[in-house]
Amino acid sequence: MAEATNTLRYVDIGINLSDPVFRGEYHGKQAHEDDLDDVIQRAKDVGCSKFMVTGSDLVESKHAISIASKYPGFCYATVGVHPCQAKLFDEYPEGAQKMLQELWTMAVQAKKDGFAVAFGEIGLDYDRLFLSEKAPQLKYFEAQLDLAVEIQLPLFLHSRAASEDFERLLAPRMARLPKRGLVHSFTGTLEEMHRMVALGLDVGVNGCSLKTEENLEVVKAIPLDRLQIETDGPWCEIRPSHASAKHLEGAPDLPKAVKKEKWQKGCMVKGRNEPIAIARVAHVIASIKGVTVEEVCEAAWNNSIRMFGLGEKLD
Repeated sequence: MAEATNTLRYVDIGINLSDPVFRGEYHGKQAHEDDLDDVIQRAKDVGCSKFMVTGSDLVESKHAISIASKYPGFCYATVGVHPCQAKLFDEYPEGAQKMLQELWTMAVQAKKDGFAVAFGEIGLDYDRLFLSEKAPQLKYFEAQLDLAVEIQLPLFLHSRAASEDFERLLAPRMARLPKRGLVHSFTGTLEEMHRMVALGLDVGVNGCSLKTEENLEVVKAIPLDRLQIETDGPWCEIRPSHASAKHLEGAPDLPKAVKKEKWQKGCMVKGRNEPIAIARVAHVIASIKGVTVEEVCEAAWNNSIRMFGLGEKLD
C-alpha cells in the first residue's frame, strides 16, 4: 500500500488551514502546541502536493494569502466572502462598496503575486439564513461574481438549498470565465449535479459529499473529467455512520487520533479533519465508481491543474 501511494498526486482544493484549530486553539483556548507544519507534512507524505486554502471573508482571505506566501508553490489561496458572511458587507464601517473595493484590490494583488488562484468561497446558502438573510446573499454573490469576471479568476463556489437562484446568477457569466470554476463540498441532487456540469463547472467531493446513499449515487455519476477532491478540513471527515464507510476497506490508514487535551506529536486530533484524509476520499470515490484510485487521482489532478494552475503544467 505504501508503495502505491508514492505514485499518487493529490490536490486538496478545499482546506481551511487558517482555522485556529490547526494551531492548537479551540474556542479561544490553547489546547496544544501549534502543529500546522506537522499537518502539512503528513499530507505531503501521502502525495498531497498542492493545497488551496479557503478564504471566507476579508480577514480569512488575508490569512489564506499569508499561508500561501509562507508555503509558496505548495499552498494557494482563494479570495472571497462566504454567503453566510454576506451581511458583513452592509455592516462594514466604510460601506459595502468600500469592502468590495478592498476585496478587488486584495484579489488582484494576490493573483499578480501568484498566491490567489480562485475567487471564493462565494455562493448562496439558504440552509443557514439565520447567519445572513437571502437579500444580502443574492446581492453580494452577484457583486462578487462580477469581480471574478473582471479579475479573471475561476470560481470557488458554495451552494446549499439554493440551486435555482444560484444557477440563474451564474449562467449569464459563465461565457466570460474561460476557466469556469467548481462547486465545492457538493451535496446536491443528481439533477443539480448534471446542471452544474452542463454550466461548465467541476464538482468538488469530500466527506460531506459522501454521507448518504443518495450522495454516493451522485458521486458515482460525476464524470471523471469534471471531478476534483478535497477534505474541507477541519470539517467534513468521513465518519463510521456515513454511507461511505463501507467503501473504506483497503483504504490507507490514518495516524492515531487522540483528544485535543491529550495531543502528542505525530497524532491527529479527534474531530479535526486533516488533509492527509484526502487519500481516503479518493479511495471511496474509486470504490463507488468501480475504477482504480490511480484513475481518480490522475483525473482530479489534471482537472485541478487545468482550472487553477497551481504552478504546474499538464504532462
